[in-house]
Amino acid sequence: MHPHKFINRLSADNQKTTPITRSLLMRILRYGIAYRWHLLGMLACILLVSALNLLTPYIFRQMIDQVLPAADLRQLWVLTVILFTVPVVRGAVAVFQRKLNAQVGEGVIFRLRVQLYEKLQTMGIRFYTQTHIGEIMSRLNSDVIGAQNAISNTIVQIVTNVVQATSVFLVLVSMQWQLTIAGLLILPFFIYLSKILGNKMGEIARRSMEHNAGMNSHMTETLNIGGVFLSKLFGRQKAESIRFTSAAEKVRDIGVERAMFSTGFMLAVGLVGAFGTAMVYGIGGNLVIEKALTIGTIVAFGAYLEQLYSALQNLSNAPVDFKVSLVSFERVFELLDLPVEIVEPKEAIELESANGELEFVGVGFNYRSDQYAGLQPVARPGSSTSSMEDKVQVSVDEKPGAYSQARVDALTDISFRVMPGKMTAIVGPSGAGKTTVTYLIPRLYDPTVGSILLDGFDLRSLSLNSLGRHIGMVTQDNYLFHDTIRANILYGKPNATDEELVKAAKVANIHAFISGLPHGYDTVVGERGYRLSGGEKQRIALARVIIKDPRILVLDEATSSLDSESEALIQQSMKQIMAGRTSIVIAHRLSTVLAADEILVMDRGRIVERGNHIQLLQLDGLYKQLYDTQFSTAQSPDSWAK
Repeated sequence: MHPHKFINRLSADNQKTTPITRSLLMRILRYGIAYRWHLLGMLACILLVSALNLLTPYIFRQMIDQVLPAADLRQLWVLTVILFTVPVVRGAVAVFQRKLNAQVGEGVIFRLRVQLYEKLQTMGIRFYTQTHIGEIMSRLNSDVIGAQNAISNTIVQIVTNVVQATSVFLVLVSMQWQLTIAGLLILPFFIYLSKILGNKMGEIARRSMEHNAGMNSHMTETLNIGGVFLSKLFGRQKAESIRFTSAAEKVRDIGVERAMFSTGFMLAVGLVGAFGTAMVYGIGGNLVIEKALTIGTIVAFGAYLEQLYSALQNLSNAPVDFKVSLVSFERVFELLDLPVEIVEPKEAIELESANGELEFVGVGFNYRSDQYAGLQPVARPGSSTSSMEDKVQVSVDEKPGAYSQARVDALTDISFRVMPGKMTAIVGPSGAGKTTVTYLIPRLYDPTVGSILLDGFDLRSLSLNSLGRHIGMVTQDNYLFHDTIRANILYGKPNATDEELVKAAKVANIHAFISGLPHGYDTVVGERGYRLSGGEKQRIALARVIIKDPRILVLDEATSSLDSESEALIQQSMKQIMAGRTSIVIAHRLSTVLAADEILVMDRGRIVERGNHIQLLQLDGLYKQLYDTQFSTAQSPDSWAK
């Protein structure tokens, strides 16, 4: 399935039912084959329980027809003990079967979740920028559990009921085949109800999962620290509650609809079974009166018939349950089958060491959704339904202002080389494409055209592990885990020593701050590091990269949140870190620009000027305008920003 079809399905209220195909069934069964010994043990338990179920009506028949009329007290007590022993043994077998069942079910959940998580780890950034995280969480949780039911419950129940129905049918035929045929006249009604209501329940199940995913998406989006912060700042708590209420109402309504259809289905099937039972007892009672059957036989026959109808009722309900499970499996498989955008070649080059020579050759890139379509935005008051492509095109058609960055292609014909030990700064108006350039270096995205070389190797030919090992990146929006400062810094090098940890923190000018905290390096930073200031978060992020000791440093305005004193201290330390390394820096302040060996000036996705600070000032071009703007008393230094 193409990614845009998957995401369109996420955003649409798709009501189609899941087709039961041989390939889908075989794929599902493969998850069960891994637990074949458990399944064989469950099958043995099913056969044993079915045999025990056949024993009780037979005992009643013997009691009524032989033991009681003969007043055989000894035989009566023997049968009484057996009647008590049967449920005891059946219960013990059921407990063992439940254990095997749970091991299979939880094993399937484990395997599916791990596969999904590993798959999601391979997906490109484009996928995450265009997919609601709540949808993904829904597939990892509720859909995985629904898929597990197909293996551990639905299939087991089908086998159980097939064995029970078959064994009971054979017993009934041996007792009175004419009466058995009469009892099976209602079988077509079971099949009809199963087909009609089964399809409807599958449709309702899909809509239920979609509504639940929508509600989960809203909760995930608005109940994280960023969403709560934003809603409070803009006084939108009530509005968000109203939106959640609307989503929750859909879940409630579809739940009621699902419950009503399920109850109606069971009622209809029960009535059909009741009609069959009444008809058999009527005919059988007449045969007893005519002395063609004994009372014990008709009692046993009725008990067996009840077991048969119970099995048939469960079997008629099995397609309903299986269709619901198939919907869950289908939704899980949709994620597992998505093509990976950032692909590692089968014979990827493992670059053990890198000199750090980095070269862009005719690189072009765009974010257009024809490559990877995204979700339609959640409807909000004042939102527009026009697509991003339409908005971009309108902007392009307008006459651009002095620094308008509106365009379709984010980058066009980007070519430059950075040698080891050299620092290249990238400057330009906001939206010129500076950050996009840095995203291509660690392969967060791949170029639409052109190539990027590291030591002469195309990045697409290198293993992702080796690429990640040689590249360190600090962005403007640094993410910290809800964990300790120690854990966040050691994320760059989990096996680092305490000495390396402290050294990295000192270089990032954050050690003194950490030492002054009550719990030092074991201080928990909070959700996304919100317990820290912006500058403190950036310095921890710098320490995380420093401890990694990469050959290539990519700094996307990494000191933009620091005060001048802290920045000066870090700049001094960074000279040691950058020595012998390739450094790509998006410049925010003049101090960064002056230290660069080469400055690339970008405008509208192109490199329009290049050189050092003095050379660019002499050109009297865009760089000179940006330089004058930054130090103009009427303008903010933010004109150097992304």
